[in-house]
Amino acid sequence: MKYTFTLLAILFALSVKSQTLYFPPTVGSTWDTISPLSLGWCPDKIDTLLNYLEDRNTKAFIVLKDGKIVIEKYFGTFTQDSVWYWASAGKSLTAFTVGIAQQEGHLSINDKTSDYLGTGWTACPQPKEDLITIRHQLTMASGLDDGVADNDCTLDTCLQYLADAGTRWAYHNAPYTLLDSVIYYATGQSLNTYLYQNIGLPTGILGAYVHTNYNNVFYSKPRSMARFGLLVLNHGNWNGNQIMTDATYFNEMVNTSQNINLSYGYLWWLNGKSSYHLPGLQFQFNGYLNPNAPADMYAAMGKNGQFINVVPSQNLVFIRMGNAPFDDAVPFTMNDTIWQKLNDVMCSTISIDELNPVKQAHVFPNPAQHKITVELKEQILAFKVFDLTGKEIYAENTGSKKVQIDCSQFASGIYYLQLQTGNETIMTKFSVSR
Repeated sequence: MKYTFTLLAILFALSVKSQTLYFPPTVGSTWDTISPLSLGWCPDKIDTLLNYLEDRNTKAFIVLKDGKIVIEKYFGTFTQDSVWYWASAGKSLTAFTVGIAQQEGHLSINDKTSDYLGTGWTACPQPKEDLITIRHQLTMASGLDDGVADNDCTLDTCLQYLADAGTRWAYHNAPYTLLDSVIYYATGQSLNTYLYQNIGLPTGILGAYVHTNYNNVFYSKPRSMARFGLLVLNHGNWNGNQIMTDATYFNEMVNTSQNINLSYGYLWWLNGKSSYHLPGLQFQFNGYLNPNAPADMYAAMGKNGQFINVVPSQNLVFIRMGNAPFDDAVPFTMNDTIWQKLNDVMCSTISIDELNPVKQAHVFPNPAQHKITVELKEQILAFKVFDLTGKEIYAENTGSKKVQIDCSQFASGIYYLQLQTGNETIMTKFSVSR
């Protein structure tokens, strides 16, 4: 009886929320809009946001409030009907699809991956391969070596043992990509067919995964990306139709999935956690992933700045498609800058200190050309600079709350700065641009 009451309460809460959200028709181009002014936003700040996006090679940008379009802008020759890739933002769509397969009884995420791919799908000793489950593929915790020559490679010879599954977090494309084969062998349908029948038809999310070398990359029009953000905002419910009925899986998907990278769910990036890890590095960074974003924001993020941001507390979704100046696998700093400028549009008065109580270093100018200055409220005993590969390129002992770093010999790009105080290690990031 208690279980029945709880389930009814959850379904009632979802139905109430869905009534407050607008959902566009699944067919056609009709989509209701709402003016920024009617929301109490600051329309005079929109140009600054759009200029930034245009300068950063953006192709499409859409903001939804309560499901309605507040801002929709296409740049250059790109239009509403143009198709673009999601890059790693497509991982989050795959995670949603895996949840559908589990609720239909085709698989359990606690199943061994070898139950679907067969034994010997890796080059690991069999006892180590048997430790890897679908959950580990979803959480980037397979233990497979992401330092191989091509970590996109899905051949068994490329999938080498490094650590026991679940003991190490690493952003590794190959184990993720093999989820499409898991879905195929579990359901008897290709990922595209299964996605279309179970998600595309009832929501109007149209697109397809395309094999590119070893990767499987999703392509769609911008509004399909926005539709997916709206679907996830409403806990997998589309206008009263509960697409994802497995509430436990959904909640796990958008919450911390393991105890190593607190800011990672099931192929979703999470804000508001006390620390985070980044692709290609084994550092732990203190603070929020995106300090300018609301704490409850979670995001699908991909190379060259493919973003879906979902904020339940504000009934807000924004998507961005395009290219980016830096070749990050997950350009989270660009996402944070968009949030900074979007906060201005929304006339936000929330300060970064209020959003993120974790100590932050003040690094300026950023990007830098020749020198950067670093300030902290407590004494900096030593610092180190690392490049994107994690290689230490500079180190110095100091004893000041303010230090200068000569970066005139650094190549253009992104660098990580490790600051050692008397009590803790603080990680931050800066870029060099010439």
